[in-house]
Amino acid sequence: MKKMIVFCLLAAILLLSYGCSSVQGEEDGQPDVVVTTTFIYDMVQVLSEGVDAFDTSLIIPAGEDPHIYQPKASDLALILDADTLLYQGLNFEGRMADVLDGGTSITEDFDETALLQEGEGEADPHFWFDIELYKSAVNTVSSTLSEDYPEHTDAFLENKEAYFKSLNELDDYVEERIDEIPESSRLVITPHDAFGYLAANYDLEVHAPQGISTDAEVSNNTIEATADLIMENNIKAVFIETTTNPDRMQRLKEIIQSRGGSVEVVGTENDALLSDSLGEAGSEGDTYISMFRHNIDTITDHLK
Repeated sequence: MKKMIVFCLLAAILLLSYGCSSVQGEEDGQPDVVVTTTFIYDMVQVLSEGVDAFDTSLIIPAGEDPHIYQPKASDLALILDADTLLYQGLNFEGRMADVLDGGTSITEDFDETALLQEGEGEADPHFWFDIELYKSAVNTVSSTLSEDYPEHTDAFLENKEAYFKSLNELDDYVEERIDEIPESSRLVITPHDAFGYLAANYDLEVHAPQGISTDAEVSNNTIEATADLIMENNIKAVFIETTTNPDRMQRLKEIIQSRGGSVEVVGTENDALLSDSLGEAGSEGDTYISMFRHNIDTITDHLK
């Protein structure tokens, strides 16, 4: 009941802001597939290659943090008028959850035993660093598109099969690159814990002072403890993410320097890790596969 009330209030705001204006899909006569994140947008683009059945609209732009993204009236317009609505779930779109219930969560068919847990029963939503879980999400997207646009089912399936071959090749590539890092140096320090599935599936250890959500505070004691970990393991580099505040990594560097040590902060425009969003269109990491390769190349090149 509470969610329904919130949804109705948001809908009322939307109507006051937009009246009876139409959205993209209605303007050109095409149905509109609305997706919340860049990851789902990329899935839809891959699965619908060669298919002219719908327009695809993205809610959370590339580079924005889905954990704290606040939907605008134009976003609500897309959601309300969507012919197909796809979202990630697992509380990834934390501030949008109340308005997404009418859509399909791409994680709805996940085996809960395959999910990492953080705190009291809270699932880690960053499943895309587990390629098998990512395939499961692609299956759900493919099934949803086939149900809504059945005349293109064969094309969706053919594109999915080709994509899965590329994902298998990606898995091999990740393993080969991580093998280049000495075992004693396979500790990845990032601002927030988006890489737990990467550590669980490959021979890496990941540590992040902020936990799985960027919408959380970090104590000085946690920063100091992270500095201890870096010094004890003689870690060469820590990594900034494109959707997080870089200040904590700079603070770590300062603490370590004050103790007579040194660590590189990796996070320029070209080598920051992509965690909660793919890169902007035309940039390195603007697809799932190129994002994964970019991250692994960056991690390996700075830790080996």
